[in-house]
Amino acid sequence: MNFVEELKWRGMLHDIMPGTEELLTKEQVTAYVGIDPTADSLHIGHLCGVMMLRHLQRCGHKPLALIGGATGMIGDPSGKSAERNLLTEEILHHNQECIKKQLAKFLDFESDAPNRAELVNNYDWMKNFTFLDFAREVGKHITVNYMMAKDSVKRRLNGEARDGLSFTEFTYQLLQGYDFLHLNETKGCKLQMGGSDQWGNITTGTELIRRTNGGEAFALTCPLITKADGGKFGKTESGNIWLDARYTSPYKFYQFWLNVSDADAERYIKIFTSINKEEIDALVAEHTEAPHLRVLQKRLAQEVTIMVHSKEEYEAAVEASNILFGNATSDSLHKLDEETLLAVFEGVPQFEVSRDALTEGVKAVDLLVDSAAVFPSKGEMRKLVQGGGVSLNKEKLAAFDQVITISDLLNEKYLLIQRGKKNYYLILAK
Repeated sequence: MNFVEELKWRGMLHDIMPGTEELLTKEQVTAYVGIDPTADSLHIGHLCGVMMLRHLQRCGHKPLALIGGATGMIGDPSGKSAERNLLTEEILHHNQECIKKQLAKFLDFESDAPNRAELVNNYDWMKNFTFLDFAREVGKHITVNYMMAKDSVKRRLNGEARDGLSFTEFTYQLLQGYDFLHLNETKGCKLQMGGSDQWGNITTGTELIRRTNGGEAFALTCPLITKADGGKFGKTESGNIWLDARYTSPYKFYQFWLNVSDADAERYIKIFTSINKEEIDALVAEHTEAPHLRVLQKRLAQEVTIMVHSKEEYEAAVEASNILFGNATSDSLHKLDEETLLAVFEGVPQFEVSRDALTEGVKAVDLLVDSAAVFPSKGEMRKLVQGGGVSLNKEKLAAFDQVITISDLLNEKYLLIQRGKKNYYLILAK
């Protein structure tokens, strides 16, 4: 497989330095992507860079994932309008360990293949580098004029930030450039990849290598991923979509991909999966014939959820999704953990009732009219129950005065009432 061609048809190529494609076709190339360790989980904004490494390895080249332990202590000004908080060494180490576990789902770190992936941390080679040594060995090769010409620096100096640009941040491109030089000299790394906002930092690295040891060094970037409507990719009202289930449940993760627009689904399935071109073309054609079936969204959500979480978590998310559309059984509902239950029924009307009343048992009609206003009157509820239109925890109520007790609670605290086909109510017993 030709790596550059693979990126091109997937819509993952933005800038490429002359000579890069020729290099990739004549030898096995070691390439790296830098990952910012400011959290103990990646979010889907990182996924394009991670998928570049995944495709690189599939094409026979060697990927390096660089955790920016040292640079994470400073903060990259690219695309930022404010200086970030600095992290402690302890937090950075914890974040690195968590990120490696996530990367192992995308890259082969364990085999004895010559192109197995490696994880490196720039803190390892920066922690004992004195300021004087850095100024002598690195600073002398790159002029201030060269650094000032970078767009990320110019934007900050031209008033995008209230406080200008600190010296700490100004040195960032030199630090990133030194990473490339170090990996070039110690691991034979000839290519750095990243998002298009990193072009300035990456080319500083190629320039530093050229001026220091005259070595070969190349750059390649992917576009910054946006939504078709121009909105920011991966952001929801509740914040980032994380890869760690502690921050974004597998159900919510699955739902994110399932609910993207048709135009976005067609772009994202190329970027965020390893499905080949022929199969994607067939899926796009199938989707065009019957867009209402959402073939692209379903396959995209399946591939990414299995890759990030697991087949079991994917199947559980599908089952949870089916609950909303009336296809699921009471058993499916009882299997849901509390977090997923609340995620599935986010936004439905909720009522609180006394747990004590349920301990003694309460008639459904009294509970759903007097204690929780699911129905405006007992007569209306009676009529709907007789027509088979009321369910408790996905099972039809046999009688309007059926007794509901504490044993009916889901997760020992919830009752799910369905009125008609689409109206749900969650009752919390406190």
